[in-house]
Amino acid sequence: MDAAARTVVARKGILAATVADIAAEAGKSTASFYNYYDSKEDMVRQWALRFRDEAGERARGVTAHGLSDRERVHRAATAHWNTYRHRLAEMISVSQLAMINDDFAQHWAQICAGPVEFITETVVRAQARGHCPGDDPHLLAEAIVSMLNQFCYTQLAGGADPDDTACITTLSNVFYRAVYGTDPPEEDS
Repeated sequence: MDAAARTVVARKGILAATVADIAAEAGKSTASFYNYYDSKEDMVRQWALRFRDEAGERARGVTAHGLSDRERVHRAATAHWNTYRHRLAEMISVSQLAMINDDFAQHWAQICAGPVEFITETVVRAQARGHCPGDDPHLLAEAIVSMLNQFCYTQLAGGADPDDTACITTLSNVFYRAVYGTDPPEEDS
């Protein structure tokens, strides 16, 4: 039932998907859905817990010692992309339900909290070395996480099969420049 639900949700979104759609995709009766879950929301809650655990595992490699700034950012972008790719239905479901349900808004905030905290700490360390002066570390982190989420959604939810390497490289480059890049030279007046 999970595979069918993930397929339907990735295609239609959780708000448009019905239990009947999920059951039809699974080749089962609508009533059989309720052998697994109490509701669509219950299904997404369970998915969110699994997602949280998987995302935590993927993020461990980002904090390894001895990485350059570029390597750390690339690993973070890779972990974000791969988690989104492997848990697209979960990401779509929780983010859509977060717009209309306070419980899911909290789930979404928890999903984003880890990356935001990591990037905030990254920005603070970078600022100590003279990068991104004047930026609010937490706001910059939230902007980067929002960019990562929206880019992953745009690329993966459209039904096409994007080039993982190209997408990860793009995310990594934008993330890296946001934190470690320099301002362009001022033009002569």
